[in-house]
Amino acid sequence: MNASLAIFALLGGFLILVILRFPIAYAVALASIICMKIYGMGLQGLCQQMVKGISSFSLMAVPFFITMGCLMGSGGISEKLIALANSLVGWMTGGMAMVNIVASYFFGGISGSAAADTASLGSILIPMMEDQGYDRDFSTAVTITSSCEGLLVPPSHNMVIYATTAGSLSVGSLFLAGYIPGALLAGSLMVGSYIISKKRNYPKGDPFNLKVFLKQLSVSFWALAAIIIVVVGVIGGIFTATESAAIAVVYSLIVSVFIYKGLDWKGVWRVLGDCVDTLSIVLILISTSAVFGNCLTLLHVPDMAAKAITSVSSSPVVIALLLNVILLILGCIMDMAPIILIATPILLPIAVSIGIDPIQFGIMVILNCGIGLLTPPVGSVLFIGSAVAKLPMEQVVKATLPFYLCMIISLLLITFIPEISLFLPHLLMG
Repeated sequence: MNASLAIFALLGGFLILVILRFPIAYAVALASIICMKIYGMGLQGLCQQMVKGISSFSLMAVPFFITMGCLMGSGGISEKLIALANSLVGWMTGGMAMVNIVASYFFGGISGSAAADTASLGSILIPMMEDQGYDRDFSTAVTITSSCEGLLVPPSHNMVIYATTAGSLSVGSLFLAGYIPGALLAGSLMVGSYIISKKRNYPKGDPFNLKVFLKQLSVSFWALAAIIIVVVGVIGGIFTATESAAIAVVYSLIVSVFIYKGLDWKGVWRVLGDCVDTLSIVLILISTSAVFGNCLTLLHVPDMAAKAITSVSSSPVVIALLLNVILLILGCIMDMAPIILIATPILLPIAVSIGIDPIQFGIMVILNCGIGLLTPPVGSVLFIGSAVAKLPMEQVVKATLPFYLCMIISLLLITFIPEISLFLPHLLMG
């Protein structure tokens, strides 16, 4: 009886607190404390569990990747990446929509943040697209959906969080696993944009010019090289993920201040202050989620969840669809990091039991969470896009509906074709 009541207090209490709009970290901590008291567990070890949750060498990469993204995002590279994308795909029907999507792929490899992508690129591209005859709601929908590519394209600090939560998976393999799914998502959004642009007679850009493309590539090289340092360093075994992230921070500082000159030293201190604000939220959440995860394990919730889901059907296809539905529902009410931290210990064993590789499941989790960032009532990227475009959220959601379909198709392909995620890790890391 105590165990059932403790589980209800843990999960039910958490959901109630979330609905009451408590900060997620506090909701996780309070639900865990109530559960521990009901189950008769002492609170003496609470602080030790919280400290243990963030005492991980792999997690040290998270602050560095966030800092790198903040420095590069504020260092004047947005315009250069937009120009590079324009020289590559601007000639197509709906050219500026294609530029938006491709620029997000490039920028995501630097920032690793959908919110930063939307705020940085959106503030430039949405007015630019509107000036060229695109509807503002369409421009906003393209911006927010394409920003999710940055969650899949490495380096992504959310991949580091997943790797640690899943039991010390290879961060290098996860990084490699994100490239093709990110490109698949970009391709599906480009197809959707092309169809809508054709129907609405949106304009084309200038014809493709190899000389212009090579010139823009040379200008953007310093920004794109940050990705090479991180990914090649980790995959090649030259650095650990943490070491490569630290080196990338120093490199980003040099590029932003001395090469692109988008930041002065006062701006650097401002950016570092913003990083501390973000990091404090992330690390508090990780520490409280460690206590929550410990309660889940002690109460055997993962085993019960596995039995409940497998009792619905023995078909791996149905179970895989159920896992996606659960993650999509969680994405509607929670932010990305808490879903990774709380849902992974419960759902990963179920995914593995039906033959889904942990790395493939990580890509599924991250894309599901990305879709959640665009859905009300807690879709942070949706709110940022609405604010940047100065449009009501309802109008943005309506314009985004065709792109939700593109994202769901990409998710289903990633779920049922493992090689989309696993081809590069198998090829380059065995």
